[in-house]
Amino acid sequence: MSVFVIAEIGINHNGDMSLTKQLIDAAVLAGCDAVKFQKRTLDVVYTKEDLDRPRESPWGTTNREQKEGLEFSREEYKDIDAYCQKVGIEWFASAWDTGSQKFLRQFDCNYNKVASALLTHRKLLEMIASEGKHTFISTGMSTMEQISEAVTIFEDSGCPYELMHCNSTYPMPVEDANLNTMATLRETFDCDIGYSGHESGVIISCAAAALGATSVERHITLDRSMYGSDQAASLETGGFNRLVSYIRDIETALGSSEKRVTDNEANIATKLRRVDTL
Repeated sequence: MSVFVIAEIGINHNGDMSLTKQLIDAAVLAGCDAVKFQKRTLDVVYTKEDLDRPRESPWGTTNREQKEGLEFSREEYKDIDAYCQKVGIEWFASAWDTGSQKFLRQFDCNYNKVASALLTHRKLLEMIASEGKHTFISTGMSTMEQISEAVTIFEDSGCPYELMHCNSTYPMPVEDANLNTMATLRETFDCDIGYSGHESGVIISCAAAALGATSVERHITLDRSMYGSDQAASLETGGFNRLVSYIRDIETALGSSEKRVTDNEANIATKLRRVDTL
């Protein structure tokens, strides 16, 4: 089974539709299977005090203005939907509240996503599970008990899902990757296990693929020095190209569990092997 590679645009688009389409194009060029966004109802996700606090950004001097600058409207999502259909790539989004999940339903995407921060939001998880779409569930910041409760919601609803091993630091230090947790999750929950990475570089994500990740998600950007809290944990287009290429090579190299003599080896054996019986 091929690794499902997700380019998370997230909020790296900085509210710019032209930049968004460039990021979608970069994901297509790299050979990604999907791009992902984030959707929030600001007055639900954040308190008034948080939104009113000072924050300098390209959109103003308050946190509210910064958050509003990063949110797309219905018309902009319609543009994203049409553009992704045009260039031939799936898109979906992680909703940060039930209103945002309702909003996303109008686009009938093939996938859902539970962000690590929302794994304990029972009402949201129940709403997502009720849709019956394949759901990627990130497990950053979560205990095994919390993951188990989330899994039960999806199991009870008969909703297909896979867990994504994740560490929610941006960027993530190498020593915090703990990739062996993937095996623990696989053995405990008997389901597909993906990887959502926030590290610098590509080697850890490639290692996750070699360890059997069924999906790999990484943030994508055109320039890591651009404005935005997720930019430092993102891959630029060249890095994303390498990531997908390496993952596809890993898939090919893993082959099957059968020990066999390849045709190329057989040809070499005729030249090098002097004794062919034991």
